[in-house]
Amino acid sequence: MAALMAASTAVVPAPHTGPWRRAWRRLRRRRGALVGLAVVLLFITLALFAPWIAPQDPIATSWGAIRKAPSAAHWFGTDEIGRDVLSRVIWGTRASLLAGVVSVSISLLLGVPIGLAAGFLGGWVDGVISRVTDAFLACPFLILAIALAAFLGPSLTNAMIAIGVSATPIFVRLTRAQVINAKVEDYVEAARAVGNPPLRIALRHVLPNITAPVMVQATLAIAAAVIAEASLSFLGLGQQPPAPSWGSMLNTAKNFVDNAPWMAVWPGGAIFLLVLSFNLLGDGLRDALDPRQR
Repeated sequence: MAALMAASTAVVPAPHTGPWRRAWRRLRRRRGALVGLAVVLLFITLALFAPWIAPQDPIATSWGAIRKAPSAAHWFGTDEIGRDVLSRVIWGTRASLLAGVVSVSISLLLGVPIGLAAGFLGGWVDGVISRVTDAFLACPFLILAIALAAFLGPSLTNAMIAIGVSATPIFVRLTRAQVINAKVEDYVEAARAVGNPPLRIALRHVLPNITAPVMVQATLAIAAAVIAEASLSFLGLGQQPPAPSWGSMLNTAKNFVDNAPWMAVWPGGAIFLLVLSFNLLGDGLRDALDPRQR
């Protein structure tokens, strides 16, 4: 009888939920982050299906429709040589998103292993890497990207490389700091006590536990990379005409702001909206992936 009473009063354990499921539940409670995620997905859809969504050829000219105001035929108007602005904005989404994702991927591939080595090994390795990182961080990010892009030559590929290399020191510094905090935790000491080699500890125990802050920084870095690509294209160092790019569209539109303001409003609004969405999503991820949040 006593055993039956004990079994009836036993507390049923709550079903196990993984950290990513809990993070998703926290993210869903942040409306700003969900709005940012929705807008980012919208831009990704535009970039992937641009050939079917764009109403006209983005590089087709029409000398009878030069600088026409928005109308039923051209929802966003036309530019200085009669090209449809809406089609060019849609196709320009590809260049901006590609630059953001590829350049940040380059930064991750370079910065995370270097920062992991600096934080985990310490000693003279950490000293050398930290001093080189400090030297790169002393130069403003955009100035360094412009210098590298000018050295490599004007093209979207070279612009992505320049942006990725310029943003690498940020990920080196972040990864190093997270590794220094993680390698003194009890689970790392336990892994070391049972005889795991240093490389296994770094890759299997330390690296997975610093993924969350690196992901947040990567999301915010994509927003900075979009602005950097637009800046390089504005200066003629990114996507080359006649291929559409929001930065190059703004460069052309600056000469016609008084007569055709729509040429600047739409690409500028697209840059603002995409960057704002990535920032909102990054802020939401920072809160959702914080283990101290409940």
